[in-house]
Amino acid sequence: MIENFAPKMAQVLTEYSVPVQKGDLVVINAPVEAMPLIEALYEAVLDRGGHPVPYVIIPNLGDVFMRKAADHQLDFLNPLAMEMISKADVLFNVLAPHNTMSRAQVDPERSARAQRAGRPFIETYFQRIADQSLRWNICAWPTQAAAQQAEMGLQAYREFIYRACALDQDDPVAHWQALSARQDRLIGWLAGKQFVEVRGPNVDLSFHLDGRRWVNCRGDYNFPDGEIFTCPVEDSVNGTIRFSYPTIYGGREVRGIELTFEQGRVVRASAEHGQDYLLTQLDLDDGARRLGEFAIGTNQGIQQFTGETLFDEKIGGTIHMALGRSLTEAGGVNESQIHWDIVHSMRDGSAIWVDGELFYENGMFVIEA
Repeated sequence: MIENFAPKMAQVLTEYSVPVQKGDLVVINAPVEAMPLIEALYEAVLDRGGHPVPYVIIPNLGDVFMRKAADHQLDFLNPLAMEMISKADVLFNVLAPHNTMSRAQVDPERSARAQRAGRPFIETYFQRIADQSLRWNICAWPTQAAAQQAEMGLQAYREFIYRACALDQDDPVAHWQALSARQDRLIGWLAGKQFVEVRGPNVDLSFHLDGRRWVNCRGDYNFPDGEIFTCPVEDSVNGTIRFSYPTIYGGREVRGIELTFEQGRVVRASAEHGQDYLLTQLDLDDGARRLGEFAIGTNQGIQQFTGETLFDEKIGGTIHMALGRSLTEAGGVNESQIHWDIVHSMRDGSAIWVDGELFYENGMFVIEA
């Protein structure tokens, strides 16, 4: 039943997305709102011989911290969190917000200070991902706050997640395997290509791919999934883009983002709403003004914008770009504390040209035709 799809979701997560092995230390990092999935994951991990360790997030404590913490507390790095990220074999991160705008009134400078204090945690997390000593997955559970942000009722939002994850299929794993095969074919066509141009009414960008790889996102690291991505050569990005969708990052909404790149760096940035926060993030460290990712969404089961990046970056007919840290599996080398995905629709006649050949137009892969 869709009302209780947590066990089915947990089964796919622990058997297909991140197969849990006997003896694995499995951390389940989730807000208390995701209790049905926490319990289902806990049981599924036990069934597979792993050691489940729930790390349950209590609503409002983060808000209290950002309002009350003194400077020395903002600068504090939790040693227990460092121990967890250093020792876990598997990490399930569950998105289940209590309030999607919880940080909207926080001073951006205080947020940035707390982010800088957490840099060793982020560095360890990404290093363990890069050397594959940490297996991980990010998924989502429906909450009233997330449904409201997506402009849906809770039941409609449950159904949205259920379909987006292909849990409505008789064999969800077969669905994700078929998506993976399709994306392998697209990546095969892209292999060895060197130069990308993205052109359209609100985008005019180009970048090089010398030595970079395209990666197939097939439901293992994100659930749901559906994208192919690469990392542009760091100093090669030139041009402008005005993103069609708003973005929520760090509990702050930013709308109408417009960026201009020269030799890989953002040299001009503006936003209709949230510009101060955008500029604070761009100045967080040396790598924040470079593109760490360029990706194309392929999940045709996701067509509605929700305000949750996990879903929105997968929308069939969109691209997204991430400011900040590169993903090493694609060959990127940019380092930053942020990895901020921002989504842009391509269904307005926009196109992607690769080595001078039309690859994608108006939300469709023309090479498949």
